[in-house]
Amino acid sequence: MPIPWRSSAEAFARILQQRGIAPDGVRDVGAAWDAFGEFCQVEVDGIGRAENDGDGFIAEWGKWDWNDGLPSLSFGRLLAVTGADGREDPEWQPEYWKVELQLIFPEDPAWADLDSLGRQNTGYNFDVIGVSRAAALVKLRRFIESCPQPAAMCRATPTRSELTFERAG
Repeated sequence: MPIPWRSSAEAFARILQQRGIAPDGVRDVGAAWDAFGEFCQVEVDGIGRAENDGDGFIAEWGKWDWNDGLPSLSFGRLLAVTGADGREDPEWQPEYWKVELQLIFPEDPAWADLDSLGRQNTGYNFDVIGVSRAAALVKLRRFIESCPQPAAMCRATPTRSELTFERAG
């Protein structure tokens, strides 16, 4: 049964908690990734279809001002909300909302060159829920593990984490 789009962050939090993970206290990146994979398979009501870029996911890493310039790794799900006002307008576009789990790490030599790389990401994937999305999540995880900095973060323990739900750009 699909969940309402406004409840998507709560659904992700519930999945984390069912696995014994506090959204603001993630200590195991692999377990958080597994929960994220489960969350990405949850159908959401009130959004565009994945094949129309209505439901996608991404991993991002780098140092961001909003995390005090500390190394961060995030898993995000982008939802194109179709129930927004103004659909009669020929210029109408859906509202984009992002559910994101940010994992923040202490400084470490394993990712010392993050400053020079800038913000990195895997790009959004919009495979449909089911087998193709599961395969895309496996492929994304392999990509993360092939990049030195996020691979090192996957083996490290975050010092803090935060689950957010905000309107995206």
